Amino acid sequence: MAAPTPEPFPEPTAVRDRAVDVARLGALLVVVFGHCVLLLATIDSGGVHIANLIGAVPAVAPLTWVAQVMPLFFVAGGAAGSYSYRSEKTWGSWLFVRAQRLCRPAFFYLAAWSAGLLAVRLTLGEESAAGLGGESVALLWFLGVYLVTLAFVPALTRLRSVRGVATVLGCLIVAAAVMDALRFDTGDPGAGAPNFVIVWLIPVVIGVAYARRLLGPRLAAAIGSSALAAQIALAVFGPYDVSLVVTGAERVSNVAPPTALLALHCTWMACAFVVLAPRVARWAGRSRLWPAVVAGNRGAMTLYLWHIPAIAITAFGLHAVGLDAYDVAAPDFWWLLALRAVVFTPVMLVLLVVLAPLEHRRLPWWDGPVRAGGSRASAAGVLICVAGVALVLLARSGLDAPAGWTALGVFLAAGGAARLVASTPSGVTARKAPG
Repeated sequence: MAAPTPEPFPEPTAVRDRAVDVARLGALLVVVFGHCVLLLATIDSGGVHIANLIGAVPAVAPLTWVAQVMPLFFVAGGAAGSYSYRSEKTWGSWLFVRAQRLCRPAFFYLAAWSAGLLAVRLTLGEESAAGLGGESVALLWFLGVYLVTLAFVPALTRLRSVRGVATVLGCLIVAAAVMDALRFDTGDPGAGAPNFVIVWLIPVVIGVAYARRLLGPRLAAAIGSSALAAQIALAVFGPYDVSLVVTGAERVSNVAPPTALLALHCTWMACAFVVLAPRVARWAGRSRLWPAVVAGNRGAMTLYLWHIPAIAITAFGLHAVGLDAYDVAAPDFWWLLALRAVVFTPVMLVLLVVLAPLEHRRLPWWDGPVRAGGSRASAAGVLICVAGVALVLLARSGLDAPAGWTALGVFLAAGGAARLVASTPSGVTARKAPG
């Protein structure tokens, strides 16, 4: 029986892995509404002020062990990439085609925020623009890391046994721990930067193993329960904070860069997906909600990229009528936070309806055909990886500092160079490239 072939953010098809689609959209909804609750913002005569609920109320940090669902996105990416890749395809051309679809909505998003931050700087001042400049691109780390980890999918499809999968997973977890040791020894978080790839590659490996039917529910349950037990032990006896999201008040961040604690979290959550996938697929096959799942996946990047602006619109709109959920000590804070989530829903739906078509609107030059092969195709793939790294640096620096704007320039330059190389057939000079 042929394997289904969904895209990472797929077009509707008659045959698809419904469990992957449900997991992706479910995780996305957790992220969207989780940020709606976690992000605290207000505005006064001094400008815009931004805070974090976990930083203000540390007691809620353990909930992030359930709410940190980003591993499911990478599981979905690994599975979808495995379904779409064929051994006769050139690695670089395959990766560039994936990047065409994934980066398209990011171009619109970055253009809108660049203009918006200029307006904020002129009206509310540099400090407000700096705060928004950091928040506006923070989520782009995912797209950057996702592009880089996708580059490993063709190699991972060569795994042929459970032993091979287990060996790769074990090596990645050990490597993450080694990076942590180096980070703690030097006192420099930057020493753990390789973990951005090492840790997030773990759910990609599990996603590929799931798609290739190398990892079944029973074995996944055994691996996942062991990883969860190890994560609990590491949290209790190790040097790690409990929170699995950025709070701004953490002693040791588990996500920037990722740690071995997050690596174990990625392992058990990805394995939990494998365990539940057959039941989820059966449910999706008979559920009346399936069309909504397909529609949500078609607008997945819009939901992901634009939910922070939707939260800002909601928060500042409620602030304008005196319903500001910012001060956690206020007696009605939790009711106001719930109200924000209720109001946020229609705001996000409007943005989704208006902006989701941009995900599928082909750009004249960027979405042209890929003609390169051989070394040129490989060069295009390498340049996409460079663009992914630049996005991670952009998310870290924000659009409020020269480093952030430099990273944005590198992302655009690397993406443009990849497009140019991919447009040129092998054996034809760049000067003769079409378009």
